[in-house]
Amino acid sequence: MTRELPKPTNAELEILTALWSLGSATVREVYDLINRRRPAQYSTTLKFMQIMAEKGLLLRDDSERAHIYKAAKPREWTQQQLAGDLLERAFSGSAKALLIGALSSRKTSKEELAELRKLLDDYRGSQK
Repeated sequence: MTRELPKPTNAELEILTALWSLGSATVREVYDLINRRRPAQYSTTLKFMQIMAEKGLLLRDDSERAHIYKAAKPREWTQQQLAGDLLERAFSGSAKALLIGALSSRKTSKEELAELRKLLDDYRGSQK
């Protein structure tokens, strides 16, 4: 039986995002990437990553002196889980309400709208 992974917090999602861009990395490499975007503490990054490994969000290779971490699940899997959770909790399961909320929250480029139209057309075609 596989256990369900917990939803990552905002701080955990920042670490996951760093690891998705880096692949496998040490705490120092993750810390350096986060610290370029905003002030961060190495010890806080280390503690979060240790906790995330305990939760199953990260995989840790401790065969070397500097432990190597990587995300346990790919970005797309995590995004799908978060979107599904948000869809149920905030939009009562309505994909239409979620899409309208997302589109009205910020300006969307013509290119992005064209991609969305294509995705919806593709999705409609796969439902037949």
